[in-house]
Amino acid sequence: MEFFPKLLTREESDAMVERIEAHFRTHGFGLYAAELRESRRFIGYIGLHEPAFEAHFTPCVEIGWRLASDVWGLGLATEGALAVARHGFENLGLDEIVSFTVPANHRSIRVMEKIGMARDAGGDFDGPDLPVGHRLGPHVLYRLQNPVKPR
Repeated sequence: MEFFPKLLTREESDAMVERIEAHFRTHGFGLYAAELRESRRFIGYIGLHEPAFEAHFTPCVEIGWRLASDVWGLGLATEGALAVARHGFENLGLDEIVSFTVPANHRSIRVMEKIGMARDAGGDFDGPDLPVGHRLGPHVLYRLQNPVKPR
């Protein structure tokens, strides 16, 4: 949660789980629980979802991840994001997947680049629900086109 405005309370976390489950019911895809293969320990999520806010690039499908800090740097976000993107293109028939973060989130930007996403500098935007001038306001936008669908 380093690049989010605050840690979630238990109630906020429970509400987020409800929103994730509702997204699955509505869209047939969502944010998948991530766990370590060996221990089956829950380490976060990796998945696809449709952001609820309005921006110049919405509606869209976003790929995202949040993993426990003790598993950062092991390639798990990249491995999971590659699998999720492939699922989005091959099974869901998506034309494009986007991702976004604050410019200082170098780890997530690196994952975006490793899975083949390209920065859309003209698409950068101010994140929703933050006051003007907030340090986490500016966001960079990345895009990934379906490699088999004609554009």
